[in-house]
Amino acid sequence: MDSGIWIYIIWTIGAGALGLIISAIFAGILHLRRSIFLVPYVLIIGFLLYGYYRWANLDLSELIIHNWVWGLIAALIATVLTVRNIFTQASSPRPQGLRLVFEVLWFGVIYGALDGLYLSVLPVLVTWKAFPDLGGTILGKVCLGLLALIASEFITIAYHAGYPEFRNSKISMAAIGNGIFTLGYIFSMNPISAVGAHLLMHVAAVWRGSEKTVQLPPHY
Repeated sequence: MDSGIWIYIIWTIGAGALGLIISAIFAGILHLRRSIFLVPYVLIIGFLLYGYYRWANLDLSELIIHNWVWGLIAALIATVLTVRNIFTQASSPRPQGLRLVFEVLWFGVIYGALDGLYLSVLPVLVTWKAFPDLGGTILGKVCLGLLALIASEFITIAYHAGYPEFRNSKISMAAIGNGIFTLGYIFSMNPISAVGAHLLMHVAAVWRGSEKTVQLPPHY
């Protein structure tokens, strides 16, 4: 089997399995409250992302600068499409003062940015790294985009399946929402699209009330 296929399979399945283990243990079994749950999530997924960054020898400045205008435009479009759903959900009391600042930073900025990197940016980069010669034609680019989207959806579904609250039809909401972010990255070829949109979605969910909005698991 071609080495590119192995790269794609190992990183995709490994990332999905790791997310499933994290959510299943720390949310499904231990029922850690969100503020504590995020500690192992940030540390473990952060280590995974750093490991891929070192293994793939990525140039972060090039990734961020390339097509940055299109990245911002895609982030704005994806944010509008997904945030609308948040304000159709039931609200819960919003904290005040320093507690609100904490939730915006911890649940919104850090949680949201890491989700964007893990669920959208990582699988797209894995796919591009695995099949560097596939994008030479229009058909090849379409195939590359489909493979990237499949990888992203696999990781998204595996990760959310570990949360008891997503072991039902809600998991389709996670797949659709993150699919929008991933498509934004695929079309813009700039990670700002996925990370920015995911971050803003989480901030909006905090503003609506973190105890009810499904975009901020876990809930018990």
